[in-house]
Amino acid sequence: MSSNNFTTAILINQSPEAAFLAITNVRGWWSEEIEGNSEKLNDEFIYHYEDIHRAHMKLIEVIPNKKVVWQVLDNYFKFTKDETEWTGTTIVFDINPIDNQTEVRLMHVGLVPEYECYEICREGWTNYIQNSMYNLITTGKGRPNASGKPQTESERMLGRS
Repeated sequence: MSSNNFTTAILINQSPEAAFLAITNVRGWWSEEIEGNSEKLNDEFIYHYEDIHRAHMKLIEVIPNKKVVWQVLDNYFKFTKDETEWTGTTIVFDINPIDNQTEVRLMHVGLVPEYECYEICREGWTNYIQNSMYNLITTGKGRPNASGKPQTESERMLGRS
């Protein structure tokens, strides 16, 4: 896998099981506007943020307490020339015990700096993993995109355009 793929990670004082449960609770950390299921192999769900971003995901690998992989079946961005930039990419969540902690590493395979959406997506993934998912795992309460309310500066800017 190319090192140009977007990657971000968190280290938590919780078990791999707690991390796995949070990852599969997409409504708890990414968006309350998820349609479908996001917990087991072959589940499919649709994420949407206003009329700006929609993504159809399928869970193609699920290893409890170790790994979750989503395939992006379809994607729409209102703000890029190629509205389908994420289509065909994969989002990999690796869960690794490190000493008495757990690392959660997200790698969006195919999200590369050459993509027009890269900076906005980098900011979004970083926020949702390092803030919202981290809070969901450590406190039980994430900060998902709720009812179309923007969570990042990029989401606020896109909502105004």
